[in-house]
Amino acid sequence: MATGGTHAGASVGERVRRDRVAPTAIGGVLAAGTGLVVLMQPQAGGPVLCPLLALTGLYCPMCGGLRTTAALAHADVAAAWSVNPMLTVLLPLAAVAWAVWMVRSWRGQSPLRIPDAVYPALAVAVVVFGVLRNIPFLAPFLSP
Repeated sequence: MATGGTHAGASVGERVRRDRVAPTAIGGVLAAGTGLVVLMQPQAGGPVLCPLLALTGLYCPMCGGLRTTAALAHADVAAAWSVNPMLTVLLPLAAVAWAVWMVRSWRGQSPLRIPDAVYPALAVAVVVFGVLRNIPFLAPFLSP
């Protein structure tokens, strides 16, 4: 008999194998995406991919994200920081969080619970960064 999409008789081993799929798939997709960004060589210039920047001339919090990702993939933290300091901090933190999730899932442990206060704090930080990087006085330090 099925309960909530799982079989009541499903073994622990089946659940553990199923719980490994998401972090493994996400890691594979992100690795492929990072490889594609590195091959694109966004630091070489090219078309503006940010619709907000193209339409308004304002930098969004993610502007420079491709160049930041490419720089971090080459372990060039200084170049990444010069393009987008926020992502230079958040991308490695996200990689560590993913690695913890991956290890815990492969060990059959439940994922770590992120406190609910983290999400609104992160949203506020992203909005504040987006505003600050468009203030002319701070543009030399925060714009891509």
